[in-house]
Amino acid sequence: MPLVNVMVNSRAYTIACDDGEEEHLRELAKHVDSKVRELLETVGQVGDGRLLLMAALLITDDYFDAVHRLEARAKDFTELSTAHDETKARLGTAEQQALASLEAATKRISDIAARLVEA
Repeated sequence: MPLVNVMVNSRAYTIACDDGEEEHLRELAKHVDSKVRELLETVGQVGDGRLLLMAALLITDDYFDAVHRLEARAKDFTELSTAHDETKARLGTAEQQALASLEAATKRISDIAARLVEA
């Protein structure tokens, strides 16, 4: 299990991860560090524990927002899919009605043409 050194708030941390996950872990640590730096600009140095907790809360808030947006998009997709299916069914019905009307009109035209030929 590899050990990865990361920096958050100018402090080094060594964290174990699975093989092949080293770069991903570094990216995650950079994200946490950026949130901590944002907080430092806003609230100042309030201690590592408090800064890391606040960063975790901000990241979790971002995560929840993303989950809610994803759920909303999934709901939109479901509604659009249902509307598509309903429209497709209505189109099929309209096509059948149009075909029946065309067949009836063709029969009437044939009947009229036959009468004209007889006359």
